[in-house]
Amino acid sequence: MKLIAVLLTALLLTMGCENKDTSGKSSMDEPEIVLMDESTSAGELPTILKENLSATEQDELKKKIMPTLDDGLTPEQRFLNLRKEAEAGNADAQNSLGSMFFSGEAISRDAQGKVKDKDPEAAAGWFYRAAEQGHAGGQFNLALLYFSGEGVEKDTAKAVELFTKSAEQGNIDAQNNLGVIYLMGEGVGQNTAKAIEWFEKAAAQGNEEAIKNLEAVRATYKDSRETAGGQK
Repeated sequence: MKLIAVLLTALLLTMGCENKDTSGKSSMDEPEIVLMDESTSAGELPTILKENLSATEQDELKKKIMPTLDDGLTPEQRFLNLRKEAEAGNADAQNSLGSMFFSGEAISRDAQGKVKDKDPEAAAGWFYRAAEQGHAGGQFNLALLYFSGEGVEKDTAKAVELFTKSAEQGNIDAQNNLGVIYLMGEGVGQNTAKAIEWFEKAAAQGNEEAIKNLEAVRATYKDSRETAGGQK
């Protein structure tokens, strides 16, 4: 029985986009964690929405779902305004700014003045500020960095703690990730019952990956019980 087990270790949430869906499938018969390598920053359409759309159609979609892009500001002005809000303590802005630094949309330079492709250290700093204020997206994103060891020293226990805080606020991706973590025993004791509990919470909110994970786990349990029963 193949188990869909998706852990979003680089899918960063932006302001107002905390219920973004992603998907991935294992190619093994054993449960597998699939690491998604995509970030969606402010002003950018998620990949799933750009599929099969021409550039013109993408621009039209942006106008429909991202009306703030028609504010007449240049990207530089928009970034400076966002940074000003972040520095003033706005958690949404801090989380979005972190996403921009992670994706490379916000320009950073190294000690030699060379432009970096992305700046996970700066991203972690802004996610930390948002997470400290209890921002579910900031907690989720910082957890991703702790889990993968990008921008911060890898700390699975800290990642689980932050995923839990985010999940308890209803973040469905964090809930699904916790389901995978408990199922695999990554940084915690393996606990299938707890995995199912988190999958159920995310599935109840319509998260497709959690629904698939839940179905797979239950089917595996059923197969295991039937096999055990037949051996008696």
